[in-house]
Amino acid sequence: MVDFLYSLDVQLFYFINHSLANPVFDKFFVFITDVSHWYIAWLILLGILFFQGGKAGKFAAVTALILIAVSDQFSSSFLKNLIARPRPCNVLEGVRLLVTCGGTYSMPSSHALNNFSIAVFFSKLYPKYKWILLTVAFLVAFSRPYIGVHYPSDMIVGMILGSLLGYLFALILLKVENNLLNSTHKS
Repeated sequence: MVDFLYSLDVQLFYFINHSLANPVFDKFFVFITDVSHWYIAWLILLGILFFQGGKAGKFAAVTALILIAVSDQFSSSFLKNLIARPRPCNVLEGVRLLVTCGGTYSMPSSHALNNFSIAVFFSKLYPKYKWILLTVAFLVAFSRPYIGVHYPSDMIVGMILGSLLGYLFALILLKVENNLLNSTHKS
């Protein structure tokens, strides 16, 4: 059964990495997968939340920073080393590699996990932005097998775990805010 699932994963990888390949996607997915292109946008968003979003915005901004630190370390330092799955660009033949392969392990995709954690977190807090947040997170996650550095299952596991972490952090934040609001009204 494991061999069958791996075979499906490899077939889907080659479909995404080869069959969907075109010059427009090549440029788009290389751009969107590069985290350095997102720093300024995230800093502006967190700054707006912190300085213009009142108490709720401050809590959301600080919690988002904690969430990213937790999700990234959970993925990069714990899960990848625990699972120790080699990247497809290190073991498969004929991979269209559009960026450097990377020296770390493959499972799960930290890009998928981090982006879905923050997208689900903010979707729970600001539901009117849900579709744009989830669409951007999906495009970043999808970029990983497209550019040749992750299997589709790495992306899917990252999406699921990131969604769970983001949802959990949003619930915790909402509970803390609710408790603080209730304690302020009682005093």
